Amino acid sequence: MDIVGIGLCTFDIMIKLPELPTWDHPVRLDDVRFDGGGPCGTALCAASKLGASASFIGTAGNDWFAAQKLQTLVDHGIDISHVAYREMKDNQVVCVNVDSNTGERIFNTSKDFYKYPIWVDEIDPSFITQASYLLLDGHYMEASKQAALWMREAGKKVMLDGGKTKSKKLDKQKAALVELTDILICGSGFAEALTGEDDFVSAGRAALSYGPQIVVITQGENGSTTFTPDRQFHTPAFEVTVVDTTGAGDVFHGAYLAGLLKGWDLEPIAIFASAVSAIECTFLGGRSGMPDYAQVINFLSEQGISIPF
Repeated sequence: MDIVGIGLCTFDIMIKLPELPTWDHPVRLDDVRFDGGGPCGTALCAASKLGASASFIGTAGNDWFAAQKLQTLVDHGIDISHVAYREMKDNQVVCVNVDSNTGERIFNTSKDFYKYPIWVDEIDPSFITQASYLLLDGHYMEASKQAALWMREAGKKVMLDGGKTKSKKLDKQKAALVELTDILICGSGFAEALTGEDDFVSAGRAALSYGPQIVVITQGENGSTTFTPDRQFHTPAFEVTVVDTTGAGDVFHGAYLAGLLKGWDLEPIAIFASAVSAIECTFLGGRSGMPDYAQVINFLSEQGISIPF
């Protein structure tokens, strides 16, 4: 495998509507769709569609929802041979309410969403370390930390999807995971909470001292900024008609890994990943709009951009 990912794969019920309903004010739906979701699962699907081989390690129940969410991975060419099964209904089902006007969304998760993690004794070190990259989405901390340690010992690379946070201080376990990370991609607030810096530029620079060789801070419509020990650059987002922003960050991570596997420089990788994210936002669902390699290159060509290969 090029990539092994440990984290969440969900079954998403996508509901597109002009406003949220109340008990006294029901609202007609503009669209409904079933889709696979979860930061790790979606990133792996994006990478696979762009040519990478990938395997997902996470949990699944024994009901219809579990079967469907795993099928969404298989349909995208993801290996699921190391999924840990639970004798229970799947707890990672999400209702995603998408604003028809802006594409913004609200997630409603199952009440036991985080209750049944994957454990260290359920992951295989030899399977994980045969991959070039390990992708972590910040869930299942004990298993993620151990897998990262195995990868470090094997001389392989670890990418962490840090997500975004409104907290002023980062959870100690997640901060410890950053120390085992080679590539940190995070959203707003994460680097500030990690480092204690007030602005994202200072925080991005400071985050490098925690272990990563590459830090990328994504800012939605404002693009992303990349930090390395000797470089810093901003990559604008592409302007598209947004239908749904679900999965935009997740596919960015998968596309970023695909670019790293191709051996590209960091600037074209960031442009490429931004294009994948932009295309995804023009569809309802976190995976339904994921482009293949040719579609991304065509999109960039229409923007007057030629990625060096």
